[in-house]
Amino acid sequence: MTTGATPPPFAAPAFSGPRILGAIIDLDGTMVDTADDFTAGLNGMLAQLDAAQTSREEVVGYVGKGSEHLIRSVLAPRFEATQAQDRFDEALAIYQEEYARINGRHTRLYPDVEAGLAAMRDAGLKLACVTNKPHRFAVELLQQYGLAGYFSLVIGGDSLAKKKPDPLPMLTACAQLQLAPAATVAIGDSENDALAGRAAGMATLTVPYGYNHGQAIQTIKSDGIVASLLDAAKAVAAHNAVHPTST
Repeated sequence: MTTGATPPPFAAPAFSGPRILGAIIDLDGTMVDTADDFTAGLNGMLAQLDAAQTSREEVVGYVGKGSEHLIRSVLAPRFEATQAQDRFDEALAIYQEEYARINGRHTRLYPDVEAGLAAMRDAGLKLACVTNKPHRFAVELLQQYGLAGYFSLVIGGDSLAKKKPDPLPMLTACAQLQLAPAATVAIGDSENDALAGRAAGMATLTVPYGYNHGQAIQTIKSDGIVASLLDAAKAVAAHNAVHPTST
């Protein structure tokens, strides 16, 4: 792998609390760069609505809050408010059809994702993927990249009554993994991930290369920024080295 810039040196975030026994990891912007998929799906939708095309630059500001928010955000500058509302259901249905056709076609795995997942699994951590992406699209994408086997559980944006930043998906994942939230870390690229993790009583880590609704990663309150999922695994290992038993 080659990159244009040298990644920052690893420094273990200052976790507090008991030994970490599990990790809940976001998908879009954390494991897989899916912005070009979103852009392609939205442009297929907009073409059928006879509306102006969108761009990756516009889309990355909307990613992370679920398909409904994505559609509403793209429609808002292209239609008068009442018309945008009237056409929302039609637009969402078209978008889901378009996205189903191209899911994974224009994506790439971020560096050290599988290495990080393997390191966490080998350290004995239980892993769940919690995303605001619809569940079926999330599972398909994880399968395409050979990552599905690392996760005991996948929760999508349509799996429960509420999605991130509400803590419900995180608390549900902890319950199904039989883990206390305080013994679990949430890892993601956006404020939604950190807000949901903190509200659930979890440690939180953020990666700097994702979307975060177009905002700088430094604006997120978390327990630390890690350069990759592999560095997240190292942070957990460093924390657990001084917490040899769960409390």
